[in-house]
Amino acid sequence: RGAQAHRLCPSRGAGSSLEPEERSMEPPAVPEEEEEEEEGAVPLSVAPGPVGCQLFGYVGIEAVLDQMKIKTMKTGFEFNIMVVGQSGLGKSTMVNTLFKSKVSRKSSQPGQEERIPKTVQLQSITHVIEEKGVKMKLTVTDTPGFGDQINNENCWDPIIKYINEQYERYLREEILITRKRKIPDTRVHGCVYFVPPTGHWLRPLDLEFMRRLSKIVNVVPVIAKADTLTLEERAEFKQRIQEDLKTHAISVYPQEDFDQDPEDRALNDRIREKIPFAVVGADQEHQVNGKRVLGRKTKWGIIEVENPAHCEFPLLRDLLIRSHLQDLKDITHNVHYESYRVRRLNESNRPG
Repeated sequence: RGAQAHRLCPSRGAGSSLEPEERSMEPPAVPEEEEEEEEGAVPLSVAPGPVGCQLFGYVGIEAVLDQMKIKTMKTGFEFNIMVVGQSGLGKSTMVNTLFKSKVSRKSSQPGQEERIPKTVQLQSITHVIEEKGVKMKLTVTDTPGFGDQINNENCWDPIIKYINEQYERYLREEILITRKRKIPDTRVHGCVYFVPPTGHWLRPLDLEFMRRLSKIVNVVPVIAKADTLTLEERAEFKQRIQEDLKTHAISVYPQEDFDQDPEDRALNDRIREKIPFAVVGADQEHQVNGKRVLGRKTKWGIIEVENPAHCEFPLLRDLLIRSHLQDLKDITHNVHYESYRVRRLNESNRPG
């Protein structure tokens, strides 16, 4: 009888016909190995790929660029540039040529000659220039009196002080509890240093200035009035300047440490081969082959400023405005200003 009962009800867990079947609300148990495989597995339909998900129709993501463009055009841009060099090297003319407008400093009275100050005095002029609906607030800072004295010791101190003051002003606005929606940016984004066209080596004043200033601002050296040198003298002078910069470990813009990808490195390498740019400035137009061009008129012809065969002004313009303007601003904010901010906050946190 026991064996017969055992045959009729082999096991209660197997769903015997003699007892009512008990159903549980819990899901059926899954073996541990299968459960681990299911947790780690990703369906092929939603697996992220390196190229990105393919869209089945138009969504409108590309309209984000148009939104950014419209918003930026309404607010406008800010760009602050500083020109440093001895008097008579054409700093004001170069800035006027760069933006094709009268944006440099002006004399107090048109009939009187401007006197060279005995010490370095910084003068800033702000203009709003517009081109095809794009507005840019341009601030040009000139440094009359730099390197014009017999004793030029510490003549870079007022320039360093001015640059640090702009960083300090921005920092004070940034650490406020209730700060402005858009902080006014007066920081110097680029410093164009004019090297006299001597044809020899860099002077100790040039080396010391660029060594000190390259740590706090983007320095772009240029050879002023390059039309006074022959092509052979110009090439030899540029090679000597590059050797001086490399020997004294002076890093001018664009710096190799800040290249983000191979494409940027390749572009900046071509620019670094041309630095310092041999430039010629002119704010008067002349008739050449039926066209009005900016240039300097001499006895043997007209030196066209925007002609790459005559000078390297187009390379300087492309670097400062057309290709690297936003990069100049980014490096100023992310590198030079950040180093100043860290140093100032560390000083304020020190006891005593």
